[in-house]
Amino acid sequence: MMNNAVEGKRPNEPILTKKDRHKAALRYMFMGVNNFNYETQQGPAVVFSLNKALRKIYSDDQEYIESLNNHFKYFNTTTAMANIILGASLAIEERDGGKSIESVQSLKTSLMGPFAGVGDTLIWILIPTILGSISGYMALEGNPVGAVMWLVFNLIFAFVKLKLWDLGYSSGVKLVTTLGEKLTIFTEAASVMGLTVVGALISTAVKVQTGLTFKTGAVKLPLQSDVLDKIMPALLPVLLTIVVYKLIGSKRWTTTRIIVLLIVISMVGAFFGILKPM
Repeated sequence: MMNNAVEGKRPNEPILTKKDRHKAALRYMFMGVNNFNYETQQGPAVVFSLNKALRKIYSDDQEYIESLNNHFKYFNTTTAMANIILGASLAIEERDGGKSIESVQSLKTSLMGPFAGVGDTLIWILIPTILGSISGYMALEGNPVGAVMWLVFNLIFAFVKLKLWDLGYSSGVKLVTTLGEKLTIFTEAASVMGLTVVGALISTAVKVQTGLTFKTGAVKLPLQSDVLDKIMPALLPVLLTIVVYKLIGSKRWTTTRIIVLLIVISMVGAFFGILKPM
């Protein structure tokens, strides 16, 4: 049997329906890095997501197998941003059939690095840090809205991922060439916003105060209110954050060890009056 996409130009009516595309997107969103391996990384997840759509595009078995083998090759990027790349790849194969296999591989290879930079910055670091910090602060204040906000965000983000797939399918390579510089500017702006939010949360969410008081005769000088707060409000939380940040970057310290260390320091400091309970 001959493949419709290979016989000539793309037919007036698309081969794939919106349901086909969204099914492929949902399969990738579900599998993503669940069958990650150190040879092809997300390659098996790509095949799992696209195989049914590709079967509809390629009626010829040999072309279908050739396309699957091509998608089994190395692929690794932020899973949400991969939706744009895979949506564009699917559109190219739907249009050009077997002739597009090399073009699809070139597209994936060239985009997965830049898109990983954007996705890792926004999706894996900034958004969870900002929303997680806000939700955590609400929890500390006894406000349950933080947990609800986190749940609602994830539901909204699932919808956004589907739209990213549609965006890649409809815009393809044109999206990258027209928005390349804007994506970089947006990433930098989001980074500045994220750092500002995290910096502001240090003074409100990290609670550290010393109970030390210096005495000279009848004069008492509380170290916290009369010295540290005069130098810079929330100085101790900032210093603690810097120390923890440095420890996280050390190979000798894991997050579990850091948590245990903070608990021990808090208990010992409170017992001897060095730290003041909040």
